[in-house]
Amino acid sequence: MNPRERLRIAMQKSGRLSEPAFELLERCGLSFRQSRDKLFCYGEGEPIDLLLVRDDDIPALIAQGVCDLGIVGRNVLEEYACTGGGEACVPLQALRGLGFGACRLAIAVPQERAYAGPQSLRGLRIATSSPGLLRRWLERHGIAAQVVTLAGSVEIAPRLGTAEAICDLVQTGSTLAAHQLREVDTVLESEAVLAAPCALPVDERGDAIELLLRRLDGVNRVRGSRLLQLLVERSAVDAIARLLPGAPKPTVLELAGQPGEVMLQALCSDELDWRQLERIKQAGARELFVLPVERALA
Repeated sequence: MNPRERLRIAMQKSGRLSEPAFELLERCGLSFRQSRDKLFCYGEGEPIDLLLVRDDDIPALIAQGVCDLGIVGRNVLEEYACTGGGEACVPLQALRGLGFGACRLAIAVPQERAYAGPQSLRGLRIATSSPGLLRRWLERHGIAAQVVTLAGSVEIAPRLGTAEAICDLVQTGSTLAAHQLREVDTVLESEAVLAAPCALPVDERGDAIELLLRRLDGVNRVRGSRLLQLLVERSAVDAIARLLPGAPKPTVLELAGQPGEVMLQALCSDELDWRQLERIKQAGARELFVLPVERALA
């Protein structure tokens, strides 16, 4: 098989998205052999390879055709769209949200500074590593402010006197608190996404993309779900069904030689805690099993 007939996915070499991205691909049934320089992973079961790079480089690699897809934060993808992506910007899209890496691009100010909405930022210097997204947000609110672009350590800008506010990624807010900053507004909600050019390949790589999307959908559709399995008298099925979290429709299975008893199975999207299980047991269930669900095909 020609190397470029294989699907190539760019993803973060190291950082907060790297480990969960590998875990997701593994749950999709993909396995890889890593090169000695740890920059390339060759797909062993399917014609899908990985290129491990800096996350900020991923949109450009997709646009240039070096990679076909990318696993990247939505904020990075949107920043690429805002800044034009250089001389030849190729439109990109988010094919799927991947369900991990949730964070937000937020405005933060020193704790002692008053904030009464976006208008409070008028005339201020705002430090950020996402200048395109910040400018777009300021324009939407009709705010004239100076955008100070920094590559890193954005939180320290107010203490250094280089900005009066910042715009940075926030997960828990602990980093802001450590720098005596408080979050006051949200510019963008972000998560890891599967990025791609708007025009997808129609050759063998297109087939691999369809396979990958089917598997991603199968994994994400049951993310956090549990399969509840139990035995119960036929007369108690309706009562137990009303107790199931998320109100799933259970499957009722006949038991050979036991006409009055059935096995009940239900895919519950909500968590099943001990109290819920005890209520189900009190309603007449026995032999309760709660099983993890890794993937599903419709």
